[in-house]
Amino acid sequence: MRIAFAGTPAFAAAALQALVESQFDVALVLTQPDRPAGRGLRQTASAVKQLALRHGLEVAQPQTLRNEEAVAQLRSTAAQALVVAAYGLILPPSVLDLFPAGCINIHASLLPRWRGAAPIQRAILAGDRETGISIMRMEQGLDTGPVYLARTIPILADDSAGSLHDRLAALGAHCIVEALPQIEQGALRPVPQPTEGVTYAHKITKTEAAIDWQRDAQDVDRQVRAFNPFPGAFSLLGKETVKIWRGFAGVRGQGTPGEILACHPGGIDVACGRGVLTITELQRAGGRRLSAAEFLRGLSPAPGERFGS
Repeated sequence: MRIAFAGTPAFAAAALQALVESQFDVALVLTQPDRPAGRGLRQTASAVKQLALRHGLEVAQPQTLRNEEAVAQLRSTAAQALVVAAYGLILPPSVLDLFPAGCINIHASLLPRWRGAAPIQRAILAGDRETGISIMRMEQGLDTGPVYLARTIPILADDSAGSLHDRLAALGAHCIVEALPQIEQGALRPVPQPTEGVTYAHKITKTEAAIDWQRDAQDVDRQVRAFNPFPGAFSLLGKETVKIWRGFAGVRGQGTPGEILACHPGGIDVACGRGVLTITELQRAGGRRLSAAEFLRGLSPAPGERFGS
């Protein structure tokens, strides 16, 4: 099957790798323009572009698909379908209608739950017990198209957005390789999404990562996991901003929300609105991630000190 591919981050690169290994004819790869990244803000190619170049695939990086030049380039591929995974640009009707088998999206949720930009983080924040991959035919609405197939995985108690992302990326790669031949043969028909159970995974903002210690310890734990690795949950300790990367919720202990109840090699116990969060990995501004034991060797807050403003 001859396809074009559109994607940008590591999630999409996993799918492209699987398609190449499965001998699909990838006529063109679309990805976002190079962006400044790292401390030096050097122009950096996306994960998809780097992978495509390693495989000798043709790459295009249009700023928009809303012009005839971009549409003409896609038309010239004579591809049967455009596979899309976390591309980051809106596909106009002129692109959605271009391919005989349509534009087929790999979405990291069980649609119609968590349509939108940040389904992995939102699922963790909400306390969902499972999520998955939906292979859907794209239309003009935001993730509203009919679904060809869906596969489910559990959200583990210690899953961060990073660990869940990696498992979903692998699952998405498997699913698209499974689905495309069946779509080509007409053996797999898309099913309209239910009208009930629709939720939206709005884009993550850095302000959401500020920890509110008034909340339940379980909520704070989910916040820490949902924002690992980006943007990182954080709180003030004295006048210093500290990022909190890992912890776990418990119920023992009592204190004012944000109060440090105990410091020990296994972690730093912090009172929440209900329950206690034991912080096990954290990072001072400008430093590296440290286990609680390493952190306490450099900065040892006393019981009674507080996280938060």
